Amino acid sequence: MFDKILIANRGEIALRVIRACREMGIQSVAVHSTADADAMHVRMADESVCIGPPSGTHSYLSIPAIISACEITGAQAIHPGYGFLSENANFVQIVEDHGLTFIGPTAEHIRVMGDKITAKDTMKDLGVPCVPGSDGGVPDLETAKKIGEDIGYPVIIKATAGGGGRGMKVAKTAADMEQAFMTARAEGKAAFGNDEVYIEKYLTTPRHIEIQVFGDGKGKAVHLGERDCSLQRRHQKVFEEAPGPCITPEERARIGKTCAEAVAKINYIGAGTIEFLYEKGEFYFIEMNTRLQVEHPVTESIFGVDLVREQIRVAEGLPMSFSQDDLEINGHSIEVRINAEKLPNFSPCPGRITQYHAPGGLGVRMDSALYDGYSIPPYYDSLIGKLIVHGRDRPEALARLSRALGELIVDGVDTTVPLFHALLEEKDIHTGEYNIHWLEHWLETNLGNA
Repeated sequence: MFDKILIANRGEIALRVIRACREMGIQSVAVHSTADADAMHVRMADESVCIGPPSGTHSYLSIPAIISACEITGAQAIHPGYGFLSENANFVQIVEDHGLTFIGPTAEHIRVMGDKITAKDTMKDLGVPCVPGSDGGVPDLETAKKIGEDIGYPVIIKATAGGGGRGMKVAKTAADMEQAFMTARAEGKAAFGNDEVYIEKYLTTPRHIEIQVFGDGKGKAVHLGERDCSLQRRHQKVFEEAPGPCITPEERARIGKTCAEAVAKINYIGAGTIEFLYEKGEFYFIEMNTRLQVEHPVTESIFGVDLVREQIRVAEGLPMSFSQDDLEINGHSIEVRINAEKLPNFSPCPGRITQYHAPGGLGVRMDSALYDGYSIPPYYDSLIGKLIVHGRDRPEALARLSRALGELIVDGVDTTVPLFHALLEEKDIHTGEYNIHWLEHWLETNLGNA
Protein backbone atom coordinates (compact mmCIF):
# COMPACT_ATOMS: atom_id res chain seq x y z
CA MET A 1 0.00 0.00 0.00
CA PHE A 2 1.14 3.53 -0.75
CA ASP A 3 1.64 5.71 2.31
CA LYS A 4 1.87 8.99 0.44
CA ILE A 5 0.82 10.17 -3.05
CA LEU A 6 1.83 13.40 -4.75
CA ILE A 7 -0.77 15.01 -7.03
CA ALA A 8 0.92 16.67 -10.00
CA ASN A 9 -1.98 18.98 -10.79
CA ARG A 10 -4.16 21.78 -9.44
CA GLY A 11 -7.78 22.87 -9.03
CA GLU A 12 -10.78 20.59 -8.81
CA ILE A 13 -9.01 17.48 -10.12
CA ALA A 14 -6.29 17.80 -7.48
CA LEU A 15 -9.04 18.02 -4.84
CA ARG A 16 -10.72 14.98 -6.37
CA VAL A 17 -7.57 12.89 -5.95
CA ILE A 18 -6.91 14.23 -2.43
CA ARG A 19 -10.38 13.15 -1.34
CA ALA A 20 -9.87 9.64 -2.68
CA CYS A 21 -6.53 9.41 -0.87
CA ARG A 22 -8.11 10.53 2.39
CA GLU A 23 -10.83 7.88 2.16
CA MET A 24 -8.16 5.25 1.55
CA GLY A 25 -6.01 6.39 4.48
CA ILE A 26 -3.23 7.63 2.21
CA GLN A 27 -1.45 10.94 2.85
CA SER A 28 -1.49 13.45 0.00
CA VAL A 29 1.04 15.99 -1.22
CA ALA A 30 -0.08 19.03 -3.20
CA VAL A 31 2.28 20.89 -5.50
CA HIS A 32 1.58 24.49 -6.44
CA SER A 33 2.90 27.53 -8.22
CA THR A 34 3.33 30.82 -6.39
CA ALA A 35 0.02 31.92 -7.96
CA ASP A 36 -1.74 28.98 -6.29
CA ALA A 37 -0.35 29.39 -2.78
CA ASP A 38 -3.88 29.99 -1.43
CA ALA A 39 -5.61 27.41 -3.63
CA MET A 40 -8.04 24.94 -2.09
CA HIS A 41 -6.04 21.89 -3.11
CA VAL A 42 -3.08 23.29 -1.18
CA ARG A 43 -5.24 23.82 1.90
CA MET A 44 -6.79 20.35 1.72
CA ALA A 45 -3.65 18.26 1.22
CA ASP A 46 -1.63 16.83 4.11
CA GLU A 47 1.51 18.52 2.76
CA SER A 48 2.30 21.03 0.04
CA VAL A 49 5.38 22.07 -1.93
CA CYS A 50 5.84 25.19 -4.04
CA ILE A 51 7.36 24.13 -7.36
CA GLY A 52 7.76 27.37 -9.25
CA PRO A 53 6.39 30.68 -10.56
CA PRO A 54 2.89 31.19 -12.02
CA SER A 55 3.74 30.01 -15.53
CA GLY A 56 2.67 26.41 -15.99
CA THR A 57 5.80 25.76 -18.01
CA HIS A 58 7.96 26.52 -14.99
CA SER A 59 5.76 24.89 -12.35
CA TYR A 60 3.14 22.22 -13.17
CA LEU A 61 5.03 21.18 -16.30
CA SER A 62 8.45 21.18 -14.62
CA ILE A 63 9.43 17.53 -14.33
CA PRO A 64 12.55 18.18 -12.19
CA ALA A 65 10.48 20.25 -9.74
CA ILE A 66 7.85 17.53 -9.37
CA ILE A 67 10.41 14.76 -8.91
CA SER A 68 12.21 16.90 -6.32
CA ALA A 69 8.92 17.41 -4.47
CA CYS A 70 8.53 13.63 -4.26
CA GLU A 71 12.05 13.23 -2.89
CA ILE A 72 11.54 16.00 -0.32
CA THR A 73 8.23 14.63 0.97
CA GLY A 74 8.85 10.91 0.59
CA ALA A 75 5.88 10.40 -1.73
CA GLN A 76 5.97 6.97 -3.37
CA ALA A 77 3.60 7.60 -6.26
CA ILE A 78 2.37 10.40 -8.50
CA HIS A 79 -1.19 10.93 -9.71
CA PRO A 80 -1.19 13.24 -12.74
CA GLY A 81 -4.88 14.12 -12.91
CA TYR A 82 -5.63 15.32 -16.44
CA GLY A 83 -3.89 17.93 -18.58
CA PHE A 84 -0.35 19.09 -17.79
CA LEU A 85 1.89 15.96 -17.66
CA SER A 86 -0.84 13.33 -17.58
CA GLU A 87 -0.09 12.06 -21.11
CA ASN A 88 3.62 12.78 -21.25
CA ALA A 89 5.43 9.48 -21.87
CA ASN A 90 8.82 11.01 -21.06
CA PHE A 91 7.52 12.08 -17.65
CA VAL A 92 6.25 8.56 -16.92
CA GLN A 93 9.64 7.10 -17.81
CA ILE A 94 11.45 9.55 -15.54
CA VAL A 95 9.04 8.80 -12.70
CA GLU A 96 9.77 5.10 -13.02
CA ASP A 97 13.52 5.69 -13.37
CA HIS A 98 13.43 7.39 -9.97
CA GLY A 99 11.81 4.37 -8.34
CA LEU A 100 8.40 6.01 -8.12
CA THR A 101 5.02 4.74 -9.32
CA PHE A 102 3.04 6.59 -11.96
CA ILE A 103 -0.67 6.16 -11.32
CA GLY A 104 -1.73 5.55 -14.88
CA PRO A 105 -0.73 3.59 -17.98
CA THR A 106 2.78 2.75 -19.09
CA ALA A 107 5.01 5.14 -20.99
CA GLU A 108 4.72 2.89 -24.05
CA HIS A 109 0.93 2.96 -24.07
CA ILE A 110 0.91 6.74 -23.70
CA ARG A 111 3.45 7.04 -26.51
CA VAL A 112 1.50 4.79 -28.87
CA MET A 113 -1.87 6.44 -28.23
CA GLY A 114 -0.39 9.95 -28.20
CA ASP A 115 0.47 9.73 -31.88
CA LYS A 116 -2.82 9.79 -33.79
CA ILE A 117 -1.55 7.74 -36.73
CA THR A 118 0.08 5.05 -34.59
CA ALA A 119 -3.00 4.93 -32.38
CA LYS A 120 -5.29 4.43 -35.37
CA ASP A 121 -3.08 1.68 -36.80
CA THR A 122 -2.93 -0.02 -33.39
CA MET A 123 -6.69 0.11 -32.96
CA LYS A 124 -7.25 -1.28 -36.44
CA ASP A 125 -5.02 -4.23 -35.56
CA LEU A 126 -7.01 -4.73 -32.35
CA GLY A 127 -10.31 -4.88 -34.21
CA VAL A 128 -11.60 -1.42 -33.31
CA PRO A 129 -13.56 0.28 -36.17
CA CYS A 130 -11.87 3.39 -37.60
CA VAL A 131 -12.81 6.31 -39.86
CA PRO A 132 -11.79 5.82 -43.51
CA GLY A 133 -8.70 7.88 -44.28
CA SER A 134 -5.02 8.02 -45.09
CA ASP A 135 -2.65 5.23 -44.12
CA GLY A 136 -0.29 7.25 -41.98
CA GLY A 137 0.96 10.79 -42.47
CA VAL A 138 0.33 12.72 -45.67
CA PRO A 139 3.64 14.07 -47.06
CA ASP A 140 2.45 16.69 -49.53
CA LEU A 141 -0.49 18.49 -51.07
CA GLU A 142 -0.69 16.31 -54.18
CA THR A 143 -1.03 13.18 -52.04
CA ALA A 144 -3.64 14.94 -49.94
CA LYS A 145 -5.70 15.78 -53.02
CA LYS A 146 -5.57 12.19 -54.24
CA ILE A 147 -6.70 10.86 -50.84
CA GLY A 148 -9.55 13.38 -50.86
CA GLU A 149 -10.69 12.11 -54.24
CA ASP A 150 -10.40 8.48 -53.17
CA ILE A 151 -12.42 8.68 -49.94
CA GLY A 152 -14.71 11.49 -51.08
CA TYR A 153 -15.32 14.98 -49.73
CA PRO A 154 -15.75 16.43 -47.21
CA VAL A 155 -12.53 15.42 -45.42
CA ILE A 156 -10.79 16.63 -42.29
CA ILE A 157 -7.05 17.24 -42.05
CA LYS A 158 -5.62 16.64 -38.56
CA ALA A 159 -2.22 17.27 -36.99
CA THR A 160 -0.68 13.95 -35.95
CA ALA A 161 0.31 15.39 -32.57
CA GLY A 162 -2.85 17.50 -32.25
CA GLY A 163 -5.39 17.90 -29.50
CA GLY A 164 -7.97 20.31 -28.14
CA GLY A 165 -9.17 21.16 -31.62
CA ARG A 166 -5.84 22.60 -32.76
CA GLY A 167 -4.38 21.57 -36.10
CA MET A 168 -7.77 20.43 -37.48
CA LYS A 169 -9.22 21.82 -40.71
CA VAL A 170 -12.12 20.71 -42.91
CA ALA A 171 -11.99 20.66 -46.71
CA LYS A 172 -15.57 20.52 -47.98
CA THR A 173 -14.51 20.30 -51.61
CA ALA A 174 -11.34 19.76 -53.63
CA ALA A 175 -11.03 23.53 -53.97
CA ASP A 176 -10.66 23.85 -50.18
CA MET A 177 -7.89 21.28 -49.86
CA GLU A 178 -4.82 23.48 -50.37
CA GLN A 179 -5.72 26.06 -47.73
CA ALA A 180 -6.96 23.45 -45.23
CA PHE A 181 -3.89 21.26 -45.69
CA MET A 182 -1.37 24.10 -45.33
CA THR A 183 -3.20 25.66 -42.36
CA ALA A 184 -3.41 22.35 -40.47
CA ARG A 185 0.31 21.78 -41.00
CA ALA A 186 1.19 25.29 -39.85
CA GLU A 187 -0.98 25.01 -36.72
CA GLY A 188 0.48 21.61 -35.88
CA LYS A 189 4.01 22.98 -36.20
CA ALA A 190 3.25 26.04 -34.08
CA ALA A 191 1.35 24.23 -31.33
CA PHE A 192 3.13 20.89 -31.12
CA GLY A 193 6.44 21.26 -32.97
CA ASN A 194 5.28 18.69 -35.52
CA ASP A 195 3.75 19.54 -38.90
CA GLU A 196 2.79 15.99 -39.90
CA VAL A 197 -0.90 15.60 -40.72
CA TYR A 198 -3.28 12.83 -41.71
CA ILE A 199 -6.65 12.83 -43.45
CA GLU A 200 -9.98 11.26 -42.56
CA LYS A 201 -13.45 11.20 -44.01
CA TYR A 202 -15.45 14.05 -42.46
CA LEU A 203 -18.76 12.76 -41.15
CA THR A 204 -21.49 15.36 -41.56
CA THR A 205 -23.81 14.70 -38.59
CA PRO A 206 -21.93 12.50 -36.10
CA ARG A 207 -22.20 12.34 -32.34
CA HIS A 208 -19.15 12.19 -30.09
CA ILE A 209 -19.36 8.96 -28.12
CA GLU A 210 -16.59 7.77 -25.82
CA ILE A 211 -16.18 4.43 -24.09
CA GLN A 212 -14.68 4.30 -20.59
CA VAL A 213 -12.31 1.36 -20.21
CA PHE A 214 -10.30 0.15 -17.25
CA GLY A 215 -7.52 -2.43 -17.19
CA ASP A 216 -5.48 -4.14 -14.49
CA GLY A 217 -2.26 -4.29 -16.54
CA LYS A 218 -2.35 -8.09 -16.42
CA GLY A 219 -4.63 -8.89 -19.32
CA LYS A 220 -8.00 -8.12 -17.72
CA ALA A 221 -10.14 -5.16 -18.66
CA VAL A 222 -13.73 -3.94 -18.47
CA HIS A 223 -15.79 -1.19 -20.05
CA LEU A 224 -18.03 1.17 -18.13
CA GLY A 225 -20.42 2.10 -20.90
CA GLU A 226 -20.38 5.28 -22.92
CA ARG A 227 -20.58 9.02 -22.48
CA ASP A 228 -22.15 11.32 -25.05
CA CYS A 229 -20.03 14.47 -25.39
CA SER A 230 -21.56 15.84 -28.59
CA LEU A 231 -22.29 19.34 -27.28
CA GLN A 232 -19.00 21.05 -28.11
CA ARG A 233 -17.69 24.49 -28.94
CA ARG A 234 -14.59 24.57 -31.11
CA HIS A 235 -13.96 20.90 -30.33
CA GLN A 236 -14.13 21.60 -26.58
CA LYS A 237 -16.76 19.68 -24.62
CA VAL A 238 -19.21 21.66 -22.51
CA PHE A 239 -22.01 19.18 -21.68
CA GLU A 240 -21.54 15.44 -21.13
CA GLU A 241 -23.94 12.68 -20.19
CA ALA A 242 -24.13 8.96 -19.54
CA PRO A 243 -25.56 6.81 -20.87
CA GLY A 244 -25.80 8.28 -24.36
CA PRO A 245 -29.41 9.14 -25.31
CA CYS A 246 -29.00 7.61 -28.78
CA ILE A 247 -27.13 4.39 -27.93
CA THR A 248 -29.07 1.12 -27.69
CA PRO A 249 -28.18 -1.58 -25.14
CA GLU A 250 -27.10 -3.82 -28.03
CA GLU A 251 -24.78 -1.15 -29.46
CA ARG A 252 -23.35 -0.48 -26.00
CA ALA A 253 -22.61 -4.13 -25.41
CA ARG A 254 -21.04 -4.54 -28.86
CA ILE A 255 -18.69 -1.55 -28.86
CA GLY A 256 -17.95 -1.91 -25.13
CA LYS A 257 -16.87 -5.51 -25.57
CA THR A 258 -14.69 -4.56 -28.54
CA CYS A 259 -12.95 -1.81 -26.54
CA ALA A 260 -12.45 -3.90 -23.40
CA GLU A 261 -10.97 -6.76 -25.40
CA ALA A 262 -8.65 -4.36 -27.25
CA VAL A 263 -7.11 -2.84 -24.12
CA ALA A 264 -6.92 -6.26 -22.43
CA LYS A 265 -4.81 -7.54 -25.33
CA ILE A 266 -2.18 -4.84 -24.77
CA ASN A 267 -2.21 -5.24 -20.94
CA TYR A 268 -3.41 -1.68 -20.46
CA ILE A 269 -3.42 -0.49 -16.84
CA GLY A 270 -5.77 2.03 -15.26
CA ALA A 271 -8.40 4.32 -16.72
CA GLY A 272 -8.62 5.11 -20.41
CA THR A 273 -11.17 6.50 -22.81
CA ILE A 274 -11.63 5.42 -26.41
CA GLU A 275 -13.34 8.16 -28.38
CA PHE A 276 -15.53 7.63 -31.42
CA LEU A 277 -17.59 9.49 -33.94
CA TYR A 278 -20.98 7.77 -34.14
CA GLU A 279 -23.26 8.06 -37.15
CA LYS A 280 -26.12 5.89 -38.42
CA GLY A 281 -25.41 3.06 -35.98
CA GLU A 282 -21.68 2.87 -36.71
CA PHE A 283 -18.71 3.76 -34.50
CA TYR A 284 -15.48 5.24 -35.91
CA PHE A 285 -12.39 5.49 -33.69
CA ILE A 286 -10.77 8.94 -33.45
CA GLU A 287 -8.40 8.76 -30.47
CA MET A 288 -7.68 7.24 -27.07
CA ASN A 289 -7.05 9.34 -23.98
CA THR A 290 -4.71 7.51 -21.63
CA ARG A 291 -5.85 9.24 -18.48
CA LEU A 292 -8.82 10.16 -16.36
CA GLN A 293 -11.28 12.37 -18.26
CA VAL A 294 -12.76 15.66 -17.06
CA GLU A 295 -16.19 14.05 -17.46
CA HIS A 296 -15.45 10.89 -15.48
CA PRO A 297 -18.00 11.76 -12.73
CA VAL A 298 -20.99 10.91 -14.94
CA THR A 299 -19.66 7.39 -15.33
CA GLU A 300 -19.04 7.15 -11.58
CA SER A 301 -22.62 8.30 -10.96
CA ILE A 302 -24.37 5.67 -13.06
CA PHE A 303 -22.14 2.77 -12.01
CA GLY A 304 -21.50 3.69 -8.37
CA VAL A 305 -17.72 3.32 -8.64
CA ASP A 306 -14.77 5.52 -7.67
CA LEU A 307 -12.45 5.57 -10.67
CA VAL A 308 -9.66 7.40 -8.85
CA ARG A 309 -9.68 4.87 -6.03
CA GLU A 310 -9.54 2.12 -8.64
CA GLN A 311 -6.59 3.82 -10.37
CA ILE A 312 -4.68 3.82 -7.10
CA ARG A 313 -5.55 0.19 -6.38
CA VAL A 314 -4.29 -1.21 -9.67
CA ALA A 315 -1.18 0.98 -9.51
CA GLU A 316 -0.42 -0.77 -6.22
CA GLY A 317 -0.73 -4.13 -7.98
CA LEU A 318 -4.14 -5.00 -6.55
CA PRO A 319 -6.87 -6.54 -8.70
CA MET A 320 -9.81 -4.50 -9.91
CA SER A 321 -12.57 -4.44 -7.30
CA PHE A 322 -15.28 -5.17 -9.88
CA SER A 323 -15.82 -7.40 -12.92
CA GLN A 324 -17.83 -6.72 -16.06
CA ASP A 325 -20.77 -8.63 -14.63
CA ASP A 326 -20.81 -6.33 -11.59
CA LEU A 327 -21.29 -3.21 -13.72
CA GLU A 328 -24.94 -2.30 -14.21
CA ILE A 329 -26.20 1.12 -15.27
CA ASN A 330 -28.33 2.92 -12.70
CA GLY A 331 -30.19 5.97 -13.98
CA HIS A 332 -28.79 8.91 -15.94
CA SER A 333 -26.11 11.51 -15.21
CA ILE A 334 -25.20 14.86 -16.78
CA GLU A 335 -22.19 17.12 -16.26
CA VAL A 336 -21.82 20.75 -17.34
CA ARG A 337 -18.47 22.53 -17.30
CA ILE A 338 -18.55 25.86 -15.51
CA ASN A 339 -15.89 28.17 -16.94
CA ALA A 340 -14.86 31.65 -15.82
CA GLU A 341 -15.62 33.15 -19.21
CA LYS A 342 -17.56 36.15 -20.47
CA LEU A 343 -20.31 35.52 -22.99
CA PRO A 344 -20.87 35.80 -25.91
CA ASN A 345 -17.19 35.62 -26.84
CA PHE A 346 -16.17 33.09 -24.18
CA SER A 347 -13.21 35.29 -23.23
CA PRO A 348 -11.39 34.24 -20.01
CA CYS A 349 -12.58 36.12 -16.95
CA PRO A 350 -10.16 35.67 -14.03
CA GLY A 351 -10.78 37.63 -10.84
CA ARG A 352 -11.83 37.50 -7.21
CA ILE A 353 -14.81 35.42 -6.10
CA THR A 354 -16.93 37.63 -3.86
CA GLN A 355 -19.52 34.97 -3.10
CA TYR A 356 -19.71 31.25 -3.81
CA HIS A 357 -22.47 28.81 -2.97
CA ALA A 358 -22.50 25.24 -4.28
CA PRO A 359 -25.85 23.61 -5.04
CA GLY A 360 -26.86 20.55 -3.07
CA GLY A 361 -29.66 18.09 -2.53
CA LEU A 362 -30.37 14.61 -3.82
CA GLY A 363 -28.34 13.60 -6.85
CA VAL A 364 -26.20 16.76 -7.05
CA ARG A 365 -22.39 16.89 -6.99
CA MET A 366 -20.25 19.99 -7.44
CA ASP A 367 -16.55 19.43 -8.15
CA SER A 368 -14.86 22.79 -7.69
CA ALA A 369 -11.94 24.42 -5.93
CA LEU A 370 -13.72 27.76 -5.45
CA TYR A 371 -14.34 29.49 -2.13
CA ASP A 372 -15.40 32.97 -0.98
CA GLY A 373 -12.54 35.39 -1.54
CA TYR A 374 -10.56 33.11 -3.87
CA SER A 375 -8.81 34.87 -6.73
CA ILE A 376 -8.91 32.92 -10.00
CA PRO A 377 -5.43 33.31 -11.54
CA PRO A 378 -5.12 34.24 -15.23
CA TYR A 379 -2.44 31.67 -16.02
CA TYR A 380 -4.41 28.44 -16.38
CA ASP A 381 -7.48 26.87 -17.96
CA SER A 382 -10.73 28.74 -17.30
CA LEU A 383 -12.56 25.67 -15.93
CA ILE A 384 -13.62 26.52 -12.36
CA GLY A 385 -16.13 23.80 -11.63
CA LYS A 386 -18.14 20.84 -12.83
CA LEU A 387 -21.78 20.45 -11.88
CA ILE A 388 -22.87 16.82 -12.01
CA VAL A 389 -26.40 15.56 -11.49
CA HIS A 390 -27.88 12.07 -11.33
CA GLY A 391 -31.48 11.00 -11.75
CA ARG A 392 -33.55 7.87 -12.23
CA ASP A 393 -33.85 8.74 -15.92
CA ARG A 394 -32.82 11.48 -18.35
CA PRO A 395 -35.85 13.77 -17.78
CA GLU A 396 -35.25 13.70 -14.03
CA ALA A 397 -31.54 14.43 -14.54
CA LEU A 398 -32.37 17.42 -16.75
CA ALA A 399 -34.86 18.74 -14.20
CA ARG A 400 -32.31 18.30 -11.44
CA LEU A 401 -29.68 20.11 -13.51
CA SER A 402 -32.02 23.07 -13.99
CA ARG A 403 -32.73 23.21 -10.28
CA ALA A 404 -29.04 22.94 -9.32
CA LEU A 405 -27.99 25.65 -11.77
CA GLY A 406 -30.56 27.90 -10.13
CA GLU A 407 -28.95 27.31 -6.73
CA LEU A 408 -25.37 27.87 -7.87
CA ILE A 409 -23.91 31.26 -6.94
CA VAL A 410 -20.57 32.46 -8.36
CA ASP A 411 -20.25 36.23 -7.91
CA GLY A 412 -17.30 38.44 -8.83
CA VAL A 413 -16.56 36.96 -12.27
CA ASP A 414 -18.55 36.09 -15.36
CA THR A 415 -19.25 32.39 -15.94
CA THR A 416 -20.85 30.14 -18.54
CA VAL A 417 -23.81 29.34 -16.27
CA PRO A 418 -26.23 31.47 -18.39
CA LEU A 419 -25.37 29.30 -21.40
CA PHE A 420 -26.71 26.21 -19.66
CA HIS A 421 -29.87 27.97 -18.49
CA ALA A 422 -30.51 28.88 -22.14
CA LEU A 423 -29.70 25.40 -23.45
CA LEU A 424 -32.19 23.82 -21.07
CA GLU A 425 -34.93 25.83 -22.78
CA GLU A 426 -34.21 24.10 -26.09
CA LYS A 427 -36.38 21.21 -27.29
CA ASP A 428 -33.42 19.44 -28.92
CA ILE A 429 -31.63 19.21 -25.58
CA HIS A 430 -34.62 17.52 -24.00
CA THR A 431 -35.13 15.11 -26.88
CA GLY A 432 -31.41 14.42 -27.22
CA GLU A 433 -31.55 15.25 -30.92
CA TYR A 434 -28.17 16.89 -31.47
CA ASN A 435 -24.75 16.18 -32.95
CA ILE A 436 -21.25 17.64 -32.68
CA HIS A 437 -22.19 20.65 -34.84
CA TRP A 438 -25.43 21.53 -33.03
CA LEU A 439 -23.99 23.81 -30.37
CA GLU A 440 -21.91 25.96 -32.70
CA HIS A 441 -24.92 26.47 -34.98
CA TRP A 442 -27.03 27.37 -31.94
CA LEU A 443 -24.40 29.83 -30.72
CA GLU A 444 -24.27 31.55 -34.11
CA THR A 445 -28.02 32.01 -34.05
CA ASN A 446 -28.50 32.89 -30.39
CA LEU A 447 -25.27 34.55 -29.28
CA GLY A 448 -23.80 35.65 -32.58
CA ASN A 449 -20.66 33.65 -31.73
CA ALA A 450 -19.38 30.18 -32.56
